[in-house]
Amino acid sequence: MKGLLIVLSGPSGVGKGTVRQVLMKDASLDLCYSVSMTTRKPRIGEINGQDYFFVSKEEFLKHIENNDLLEHAQFVDNYYGTPKAYVEKLRNEGHNVLLEIETDGARQVMEKVKDDNKFISIFLLPPSFEDLESRIRGRKSEPEEVIQERLSKARNELNLQNLYMYQVVNKTPEQAALEIANIIKSSIK
Repeated sequence: MKGLLIVLSGPSGVGKGTVRQVLMKDASLDLCYSVSMTTRKPRIGEINGQDYFFVSKEEFLKHIENNDLLEHAQFVDNYYGTPKAYVEKLRNEGHNVLLEIETDGARQVMEKVKDDNKFISIFLLPPSFEDLESRIRGRKSEPEEVIQERLSKARNELNLQNLYMYQVVNKTPEQAALEIANIIKSSIK
C-alpha cells in the first residue's frame, strides 16, 4: 500500500523541527523524513544521502528543468529541493514521507500533488504572534534587522494557513506532535 505524503509547514520559529523530532519517535506512524537536495557544500560530519543529496549547481538546474523536484528554492546562492523520485520510492515501499518545508515549497508541492488522495498538508501555528516573536528573539542568533524581516515574513505566512488541510497550534511540541499523529493515523485508515 502506497504511503502518505505529509507536508508540515509554518512560519520560521514556530517549532517545525522540534515537532518533527517528536513525531519521528512514534514508530506506529512509519515515518520517513525526506532528504533534500542542495548545492551547498557539506558541513563537517554531514553525509551525502543521509543529511542531504549534495549536487553541483549545474546538476540541480538540470533537475529543475526536467521537473524532477517536488519543490525547490534558492537561499544565499545555494539551491535546495525535494527529489520527486526519492519521495516516490519511499512511498511505494509503504512508508509515510514527511516533508518539513517552508510555505513557498509547501505551495509548490500542494500544486503538484493536488490530485493525490494520499497527501495531507498541515500548517503549524504559534499560540500567538507574541509567542512566535519571543521564540525568534530567544534564539539570540540574529541582528534586529533580520529578526524584523523574519517577523514580517511570518505575518504574511500566517495568512496562508487556510491553504492547508489542517492547522495545528504548537502549544508544546508533544501536544502538537500528538495532534499531528492523530491526523496521520486517521488519514492512513
